[in-house]
Amino acid sequence: MKWASLCLACIIMAMSIALYHAQQTFFAAGPLSNDVIVVIPSGVGLEKIANLLKDEEVISDVLIFQLGARYTKRARNLKAGEFLFPATASMDAVIKILEQGKAVTYSVTIPEGKTSREIIDILLSDQNLSGEISVIPEEGSLLPETYQYVRGGTRQSVVDRMQKALIENLNELWMNRQEGLPLDSIEEALVLASIVEKETGIASERPLVAGVFINRLRLKMRLQSDPTVSYGITMGQAPLGRSLSRKDLKTPTPYNTYTIDRLPPAPITNVGRSALEAVTQPTKTKYLYFVANGKGGHSFAKNLKEHNKNVRLWRSVKMK
Repeated sequence: MKWASLCLACIIMAMSIALYHAQQTFFAAGPLSNDVIVVIPSGVGLEKIANLLKDEEVISDVLIFQLGARYTKRARNLKAGEFLFPATASMDAVIKILEQGKAVTYSVTIPEGKTSREIIDILLSDQNLSGEISVIPEEGSLLPETYQYVRGGTRQSVVDRMQKALIENLNELWMNRQEGLPLDSIEEALVLASIVEKETGIASERPLVAGVFINRLRLKMRLQSDPTVSYGITMGQAPLGRSLSRKDLKTPTPYNTYTIDRLPPAPITNVGRSALEAVTQPTKTKYLYFVANGKGGHSFAKNLKEHNKNVRLWRSVKMK
């Protein structure tokens, strides 16, 4: 009887020691010497997760990790995804990371002034995205900016977010637009913003460029914007790849603002928020003309005489 009691006491002591060791190991610093990213596939169970983490040296003991997850009632809360585990992270910290599901994020930056075809090409070249895009979005329906996503996110989901962002920004700015603009609809504002976007890459200059076009629309002058001519030729499928000729300026297309007395029927590119802001809140000015100044910006003029002088200066710069 004494021997039985002694054996039972030994077993209890051994279990207590084992439990204490397991608890200490569970909360102690882990074996990782450097931060590491591990992908946890969707649909895998606790045992598979534990083995993946052990293989990557995130944890030191598969059994203790599983027992700890079950004992703290978090085993069913672990998420799939791509996770960053910091150096020396304890098993408890690892479980918290998997439980919170804050996966590693990537980003794709879409520059302003890209056509829909060019934007789709950017998304297709991003190897961290998945899936195809069956239909190229309408020109001007996407808002260029930087979008965050997790590995394996679909390209179509990024397109959907870009379209939603464009609608939200355009509606907001149109609702608060400057009074008296010669624009009959929100669609016309988007078309004009696309022209402003292509005319200058300097954000601070866009409200003034927009102001010039607003003045010309009020006076029923043709906009005479070179980017509209280029778009009428290529329809956004590829860069023109050459300078415009006099013949190009005189050749009618639905987009050529040298030959039409109105805005083009649709946007010629996808616009950023600053171009939308410029069109809905243009600078009030008397300028009617502008031309490149050779320094990255433009020279503005109130009449044709001043404009022709600026054109001669620009040509002299190009000749040097």
